[in-house]
Amino acid sequence: MKKALSIFTLLLLMAATMQAQEKKPDWMRWHYLSEAEMYDTSRGMNFVETDPPTGTPRFVAEFEPMQGVMIRYPLGIPTSLVAQLSNNCMVYCIVSTSQQNQAQNSFQSAGVNMSNVTFVNAPTDSYWVRDYGPWYIFEDREPAIVDNVYNRPRPNDDNISGVFANFWQIPMYGMNLQHTGGNMMEDGRGHGVSDDLVLNENNHNETNVRNKMRDYLGIDPYHITIDPQGDYIAHVDCWGKYLAPDKILIAQLPQSNPRYQYYEQVAEYFETTNCCWGYPYHVYRVQEPGDYTLAPYTNSLILNKTVYVPMGSNSTYNNDAIAVYQEAMPGYEIIGVNGGSAGWENTDALHCRTRGVMDFDMLFVDHRDVLFGEQEWQDSIPVVSKFIAYSGANLKQDSLLVYYSIDNGAYRVAHMTATGNPDEYVGYIKGYQGESEIDYYVFGADESGHRYTQPVFADLDPHHFTMEAHEPPTPPQGELVITPDTLWFEHNGDEQAFTIVNQTNTVVQINSITEEGGYLLSDTPNLPYNLQVGESISVGFLFSFPLKTNRASDDYVSSLIKVQTSIGEKYVIAMISKQGMVNLVYQNEMYFDDPTLVIESSFFNKSVFVPTIRVMSITEKDTDYLNIETNPTPPFDLEFEGEEAFLSVSLKDFAKGYVNTSIEIETDYGIFEIAVHINENILCVTELTAEAKLYPNPTTGLFTVEGANVARVEVYNLVGQKVHEAEGKTVSIDAAEWHKGIYLVNIIEQNGAVVTKKLVVK
Repeated sequence: MKKALSIFTLLLLMAATMQAQEKKPDWMRWHYLSEAEMYDTSRGMNFVETDPPTGTPRFVAEFEPMQGVMIRYPLGIPTSLVAQLSNNCMVYCIVSTSQQNQAQNSFQSAGVNMSNVTFVNAPTDSYWVRDYGPWYIFEDREPAIVDNVYNRPRPNDDNISGVFANFWQIPMYGMNLQHTGGNMMEDGRGHGVSDDLVLNENNHNETNVRNKMRDYLGIDPYHITIDPQGDYIAHVDCWGKYLAPDKILIAQLPQSNPRYQYYEQVAEYFETTNCCWGYPYHVYRVQEPGDYTLAPYTNSLILNKTVYVPMGSNSTYNNDAIAVYQEAMPGYEIIGVNGGSAGWENTDALHCRTRGVMDFDMLFVDHRDVLFGEQEWQDSIPVVSKFIAYSGANLKQDSLLVYYSIDNGAYRVAHMTATGNPDEYVGYIKGYQGESEIDYYVFGADESGHRYTQPVFADLDPHHFTMEAHEPPTPPQGELVITPDTLWFEHNGDEQAFTIVNQTNTVVQINSITEEGGYLLSDTPNLPYNLQVGESISVGFLFSFPLKTNRASDDYVSSLIKVQTSIGEKYVIAMISKQGMVNLVYQNEMYFDDPTLVIESSFFNKSVFVPTIRVMSITEKDTDYLNIETNPTPPFDLEFEGEEAFLSVSLKDFAKGYVNTSIEIETDYGIFEIAVHINENILCVTELTAEAKLYPNPTTGLFTVEGANVARVEVYNLVGQKVHEAEGKTVSIDAAEWHKGIYLVNIIEQNGAVVTKKLVVK
């Protein structure tokens, strides 16, 4: 019996040994290096380092809007999944030219939406496009790609970033770090996570790693953690995943697993580390059985409003993983995906074999100063956000909104108005009480049809804060009425007014009336002012931007007029035409007290909302007393804070008597005037007793003075120095080497009479 048992035991050991041999790694299928690659030192042989972006880089997160997804053929994912992806967005399939027909036939047979498939021809070495594919960024408002040294000696894969930079015709920056996409996750707002593989592969030079991640990708802070999985791959997507800027999914093992403590260490790090919005991350845990049981749940793909989750070998764990995603990402469709013939591994699944392509025209809602916790009491609380329309389209000014709910009530809407800072708007949450619980989210839309919210889950998982306890004063009966609640200003100089009526049963003190934009001048009573019961006062505002325009437009910027009173704040909206905000800066008055005086002025455009002004002409109005020269010569464009133009004005030699005249600058935004005043005492000029000619005037070189009674010609500069003298009835003088400017030409006749003419040398 014992002998039979020993034989049986031996047979079991032999079977286990055979099974272990069957489980030896498939070097090329798993993320392992092949044996040949282990000794290959040619990593990055085609890599080209460049300077970092000169603009501000923003590394876009996986959960932001995507125009498409990248895959490689031959596939590492089921064709049935390709069909699903093609109904979500564009599928960019990297394939060699020799295999494109095969790929196309395979996709058509699987029901792929071929109108949403673009083939990009290029050779590849593997299907792990997540690891070697391009890292998409925005440099300011333009798309770009950041390339790195791929940490595998696979030259075809390593070339793919350049292939797509050429495909999109966008810049590519070479970041000299050995890195891989599977070991990188980012929140789209400057935070990033990798495990310490990035240090191990870059000579443990942490300072260099952090500096490059900041300069090329805008990642700062950069969270570098341990690798809790402790497997050969050391990729963050095998154990963790950003689900939102404030949400991270981290795998969890049974306490009996030797790696349990390392997963808990990473989870605790994020539970005690602030996200980009100023409070600790919400950490979600997805259970994995450990050992060899397949459970690759963090290796999922977020694509627009859908999450594709690779399924494991245990249905209970699969269902629990789906439930965790549903809890963390309300409003998203969560789809479980089986690996098909390619199969998944705990170290290699769906995320590894796909890569999203950011929407180059997305609308980015960037509300950084998120309200959370308990807020200090104030009558209204501002919500400030930037809206970046990467499409270049205008924002819909009536669709920049704050939605908020007080104590679980119905959502209210606050319109957001420009703060005056670039791309920045503010809306106000009002109407709460002390200890109110407030939920809110920000919404924006642009003229290209792009829309976005922050948080992306909107009312299903909004931002949340509490207002501190507050004992409000006993409100008077009745109300303070202000009409109208909106003032419309079309042009500089427009005047509008609103009326404040005290319909309460008590005296109301008006403490201040202010306008936040700085566009208006107010005509208010002396403040503070006690408004008696039943009394009304009128408050006027003058649109007082530096210059006016006669060009009408329906494109407005809004400003808030605040009326601060003893019973709280009231608000009036001022809607101000952007086209009325032309700011052409120049000397608007000129005085001539010397006949030889040349007045030089400059002007340039300082308009915030009108970046370019077209100057059509510069002329004297109604009279002909002035020589006017400009550089450049109209028509020309004046850029905002850019090109400056110069205006030179002198008197003509035949003007007589005291005059007031003006210069008109005609632009595509209206006509602007310069007043010119001429002293009457300087304009009496002796007439020549006979006709004398000075030509050409202005001159660039040779000029001539001639006349039947001319005896001598003397030429002086404006500081009284004689520069030339000649005799004769006809005198030709070469001024080519003279300094440019105004000269006085004395023409002396035979009878001794002297007449002075001005000569302009260009």
